[in-house]
Amino acid sequence: MDFAFTDEQKMIQDTAQSFLADVSNSDAIRAAMETELGYDEQIWQRICNELYFHAITIPEEYGGMGLGYVELVAVMEQMGRYLLCSPYFSTVCLATNALLVAANEEQKAIWLPKIMEGTTATLAYTGRNGKWDAEAIQATYEKDGDHYNLNGTLRFVPDGHSADLLIVAARSKGSLGDKDISLFLVPAGTKGVTQTWLPTMDQTKRVGEVSLDSVDVTHDKLLGDEADDWPKLEKIIQLATVAAAAEQMGGTQQILDMTVQYTQERYQFNRPIASFQAVKHQAADMMLRAEVSRSAVYYAACVAQEALSGGALADELPEAASVAKAYCSDAYFSNASDALQLHGGVGFTWEYDVHLYLKRAKSMEHFLGDSTYHREKVASLLLD
Repeated sequence: MDFAFTDEQKMIQDTAQSFLADVSNSDAIRAAMETELGYDEQIWQRICNELYFHAITIPEEYGGMGLGYVELVAVMEQMGRYLLCSPYFSTVCLATNALLVAANEEQKAIWLPKIMEGTTATLAYTGRNGKWDAEAIQATYEKDGDHYNLNGTLRFVPDGHSADLLIVAARSKGSLGDKDISLFLVPAGTKGVTQTWLPTMDQTKRVGEVSLDSVDVTHDKLLGDEADDWPKLEKIIQLATVAAAAEQMGGTQQILDMTVQYTQERYQFNRPIASFQAVKHQAADMMLRAEVSRSAVYYAACVAQEALSGGALADELPEAASVAKAYCSDAYFSNASDALQLHGGVGFTWEYDVHLYLKRAKSMEHFLGDSTYHREKVASLLLD
């Protein structure tokens, strides 16, 4: 397995870095934070129409670029570095993956081109119990001929308050665990669907609540196999976990770079504080976390690509995704916490961006399961 970037991958990474450094600076982030939508629609359209980053993993027959997961992760790393406020993760890393993994050819032919045109989408599967596995699915469905009636409340849905398309996971009434779970395509505006913004500590990343009140969907909106979609949903979640870890890894590196720059400029006792041995030790620990995160994430990205293409390493996806997420969750928050300390008194002030990364690190730590959750998953995989 070759871990070196190709010239094309390097170009994609450099393009993302240059673009995001320009459009996702501190002022742009703070402006987006003030809106309920949570992102600048013009920047989203530029991502779609100028850079085509939303098309990276969409096959060419549907108008996409037909590239792989390593390219996607390279872009996600830069989005994490610059705290991009956009529906990219929800649309590409959740909904597009769901379509690629679970949709039939007719559904792909309808919805993937719509995503190419800039339609936003997300995956909604978590209920009110705070879980991230099959037990998180609390919305229910009842079948009536060729129709399905959906009911329930889904919380902490990325961009759930604004997405144009919802891919909803629901279980048949009375079922438990990973049994009788189905995925449904539910366009926003469908009768009985209510989308609400849920304000959280991290103002740079929007989540929403989706309420389903006797929502009627037809059989053609069913993704995959009725009552047998958990294996597909589990794979979708694992792919999204790799992308989330890539975003964390980008933030881990950026907060290190910001801190090194600040300690080189901040003087005490007529010398930069970066020259003090204690500061050097903390910076070295921060760098170690960033480098190990990068290794874990890019290995997981290679495994994710194998999983999408049916390669030899496909069976390693659950372990690789959990290892990357567990380490990156701890590394990002640890680096952000150290950065706060090394910035001294200004570290927690609104004018500096350290607090934005600290809040993003905390929200991403718990999203899709924290480090303890994923270490337990790895342990159970090793025992099987």
